[in-house]
Amino acid sequence: MNFERMTVEQIKDSILNKLHTQFACDVADATPEQLYQALALVVRDEIMQRRSASRDARKAQQAKKVYYLSAEFLVGRALHNNMVNLVNETNYMKALDELGIDRSVVFEEEPEPGLGNGGLGRLAACFLDSLTTLKLPAMGCTIRYEFGLFRQRLVDGYQVEVPDNWLASGNIWEIPHPQDAVDIHFGGRIETYEDNGRTYYRHLDYKTVQAMPYDIPVVGYDSTKVNFLRTWSAKAVNQIDMGRFNRGQYVQAMEERELAEVISKILYPNDDSYQGKELRLKQQYFFSSASIQFAVKEFIDTYGYNFAIFPDKVAIHINDTHPAVAIPELMRILMDDYGLGWDEAEAICRRTFAYTNHTVLVEALEKWPESLFREQLPRVYMILEEMNRRLCAKLWDAFPGQWERIGHMAILAYNQVHMANLCVAYTHSVNGVSAIHTDILKRQTFHDFYMLEPRKFVNVTNGITHRRWLMQCNPELSSLIDEAIGDEWRKDMKKIEALKPFADDPAFRQKFEEIKYHNKLRLADAVFRHQGIEMNPDSIFDAQAKRLHEYKRQLMNALGIMMLYNDIDEHPEKEFHSRTFIFGAKAAPGYHRAKLTIKLINAVGDLVRKHPRASKLINVVFLENYCVSQAELLMPATEISQQISTAGKEASGTGNMKFMMNGAVTLGTMDGANCEIYDQVGADNIYIFGLTAQEVESGYATYRAHDIYETNPKVRKVMEQLIDGTLCPENPRMFQEIYHSLLFGDYGGMADPYFVLKDLTSYITTQKEMMADYDNRDLWLRKAVLNTACSGLFTSDRSIEEYNRLIWHLKPLKL
Repeated sequence: MNFERMTVEQIKDSILNKLHTQFACDVADATPEQLYQALALVVRDEIMQRRSASRDARKAQQAKKVYYLSAEFLVGRALHNNMVNLVNETNYMKALDELGIDRSVVFEEEPEPGLGNGGLGRLAACFLDSLTTLKLPAMGCTIRYEFGLFRQRLVDGYQVEVPDNWLASGNIWEIPHPQDAVDIHFGGRIETYEDNGRTYYRHLDYKTVQAMPYDIPVVGYDSTKVNFLRTWSAKAVNQIDMGRFNRGQYVQAMEERELAEVISKILYPNDDSYQGKELRLKQQYFFSSASIQFAVKEFIDTYGYNFAIFPDKVAIHINDTHPAVAIPELMRILMDDYGLGWDEAEAICRRTFAYTNHTVLVEALEKWPESLFREQLPRVYMILEEMNRRLCAKLWDAFPGQWERIGHMAILAYNQVHMANLCVAYTHSVNGVSAIHTDILKRQTFHDFYMLEPRKFVNVTNGITHRRWLMQCNPELSSLIDEAIGDEWRKDMKKIEALKPFADDPAFRQKFEEIKYHNKLRLADAVFRHQGIEMNPDSIFDAQAKRLHEYKRQLMNALGIMMLYNDIDEHPEKEFHSRTFIFGAKAAPGYHRAKLTIKLINAVGDLVRKHPRASKLINVVFLENYCVSQAELLMPATEISQQISTAGKEASGTGNMKFMMNGAVTLGTMDGANCEIYDQVGADNIYIFGLTAQEVESGYATYRAHDIYETNPKVRKVMEQLIDGTLCPENPRMFQEIYHSLLFGDYGGMADPYFVLKDLTSYITTQKEMMADYDNRDLWLRKAVLNTACSGLFTSDRSIEEYNRLIWHLKPLKL
């Protein structure tokens, strides 16, 4: 079925009708929020028309469906993106202009959904977009976090976390489905009994939390297909204890409700304490169990109880280890609720589940105390015990007598539940998210598992949706590309490579540069409005935007700025190109070192601003509360993209792709997807520095950070400035911890474990080469255009096509 796009007049009439019927007002007296609501309702109606058209197509065609389980979906604002995907942005914008509605004000009214934090969640959101565009049946599943992670405030240079109440005015896009609510059980005890020679398990004395689903529609680009992101909200079964309330115990009367509903309050509660670990585990089981229960229900509604075909009709994808508990949960449901035997249930699970790994950091491979599982999820723990027993028996056959090796691969070992081992052992596919990352999984992280089942391991390099990250956020550049090569690239991003010859066209390069400048002005205006910070658009915009972690090395960037500051201070005769260093990052609330690094970056900015000459050449801007809508302004405006993680630590990255797609040139290590960007653009159009992943690995045995300090006077000076009062005269030892970790290590550990000082000189040298090239405008613009032209590989459409070909085997719906 083809839908005619709404005309400008139809859109105007619909907006006015919504204002009249919903708010009893007209454009002139409507508040910005009312204007947003009216416009969003019009767009929502158009989306739901498409949903109605394709509603029963999957069931009628008996098509396989993937349930994509992820703790995060960083979806961003939906209004503008939905206009783009409806291929009706032009008419909507014209209608707003003719009604005298300021589109920027209306878009700003939409709350930023607090359903994710970093690359993991943004990737999941891009994947849903591509799944829908490619007409593949899918549902994303996560928690409806009431307060998200947090809103970041910068107070005296420190990160301060405040609640992000993004649902205060509701969410106009979501649709509640109370008929699909399910019960989730915690705690209690398991009683066994025999019947007809079979052992059965009865769960008693548990506490129940209800999972209430809300669906957010995801519309495909120029398509009638609509998928959904299902978010689960925790509700208490008993909202209030009337007995306690009537006795005047008002607070106690609400205790059960508060304890239940805290599950869906906050994304990633601090798990430093046992109580924090308990809440995190409850969250993971809560949305995993609810999603599995729904998937099974949908299967039965369509296919009855023929579970033999379950893996042929259902794919369940685990995005990182957070939803790993879904595996034993499906085992529990199949055996306890539907009477399947162990072998049959296990075979179904193995064929149904697939797992994407997103990290090689040992501390990020989730482990939980066994006692916690035993206490909170007693039946699931019993199943894990049996899964572990069978796995260890299999491993004993493969590695007889090698107890340490088997313990390293076990699900239950050393009083902990190893979630990554569970995922690798009981899924049919394990994938990394870049070529180098997958290679490390095979050679190191899961090497023993790879030896047993090499065909299980595949690579699917990450991708981003070019609809949001180019078409929506950079409309001027998108129009310029259309003028040059036509608009077929919008549907097939591979065709953007036709832009390559235009890198040698002076007129095209000039237009490209003008658009970059306009985008720099847009960003500068937004930063001034929100933070009161002035940014010089004639300076180089140099950005590092990603979750703050030591391996991502925002610290190295800060030390590099200090070295540039020292160079300016010591050489007043030298010329320097002015640069604006832009940081966007949140640190986890319990991650002290990361939060101290934010303070350091802001302290470096304060130092620069006090220097008469340096203040004219350097500006350090830390974007407060970095989020998707800020990224949509930052990516098009950035000229240098810093992707400087320690080689071998970043699984892939997706920010590197967004910057590249918008014509930024990468300064980075050979890590994650940087390696594949290098392959696409060639050595002349990317700036690579530092150790390789192999050199990092061998360096753990030989590297001494103190040698760098002793032999390099520039490094020594910047290190001394951390503790001599240069950065913080009132508290010279404020950054003593960072100084000590780089030179002496933490608690007897390795000094500088992320090789910041080791790579620092190479980093600075490469930057100088980059600055020399930047001053040659034709050369630089050629590099920038080629980065955009070579970005076709990094569309999430390509990623999803590979996931489907290698792992899921879904068939596009005929609509």
